[in-house]
Amino acid sequence: MIEVVVNGLAKEFIDGTTLNDMIVSLEIADKVMASAVNMNIVKKENWNEYVLQNHDKIELLEFVGGG
Repeated sequence: MIEVVVNGLAKEFIDGTTLNDMIVSLEIADKVMASAVNMNIVKKENWNEYVLQNHDKIELLEFVGGG
């Protein structure tokens, strides 16, 4: 198991989990518009390639509609 911090909250995932796997498991795949890992932007097309590392700090930005 690895521990990462997602939007300020500690979460645990199995080794080998990709950023995309994590987003899907959190059931927010349809909401997340952008992501950063350790203050580095990870483009959406690379979410399946980035494998989470122990102690990563992840920020997920969601689209917020309004009027």
